[in-house]
Amino acid sequence: MREINAYLTAQQRDLLARARIGIAGAGGLGSNCAMHLVRSGIRRLVVADFDRVAESNLNRQFFFADQVGQRKVEALGVNLLRIVPDLELELLDEEVTGGNASALFGACDIVVEAFDSSCAKQMLIRTMMAAGKTVVAASGIGGWGRSNALQLRRMAAGKLYVVGDFESDVGDRGFEPFSPRVGIAAAMQANTVIALLLGEEP
Repeated sequence: MREINAYLTAQQRDLLARARIGIAGAGGLGSNCAMHLVRSGIRRLVVADFDRVAESNLNRQFFFADQVGQRKVEALGVNLLRIVPDLELELLDEEVTGGNASALFGACDIVVEAFDSSCAKQMLIRTMMAAGKTVVAASGIGGWGRSNALQLRRMAAGKLYVVGDFESDVGDRGFEPFSPRVGIAAAMQANTVIALLLGEEP
């Protein structure tokens, strides 16, 4: 396959190809972030999610109508391999908990938090940071419009980066998840991962 990022230097491509990125959650944030990472040159992903693709997911997640009912991690793997056939994917069909998160993502260089639940978000951030991992999370991505409200904040001495508007919880009335804002946040998460790997300030 022809190199899809031929405009990067060989050293940059090698840095991205060797990195292992963990993604906790394969929904709106996780599936789209994974897609952007693969298109950017990431070749090794660990993705964990225990859910199935639902018809209601198709308004914002990187899945297709004929995948409804399939396990999310399996469907996402198929879609990512259609972009780059020689990826190294570890697809984990299980719930991420405080008890297993360190084991699931222990070999990863950076972990992307891609949950809906604020409790799950906090659990993953605490667990991964205690394990010394850099985490790229999201907080406040619901609704539509207000694109400029989405920001990236660096926290915890550079070990935690959070994307969002920090106020619009997904699911709150008027802040339901829609593709444009979820997609922007997922792209910002992927962009942050790439910047960190290439040694630039996100």
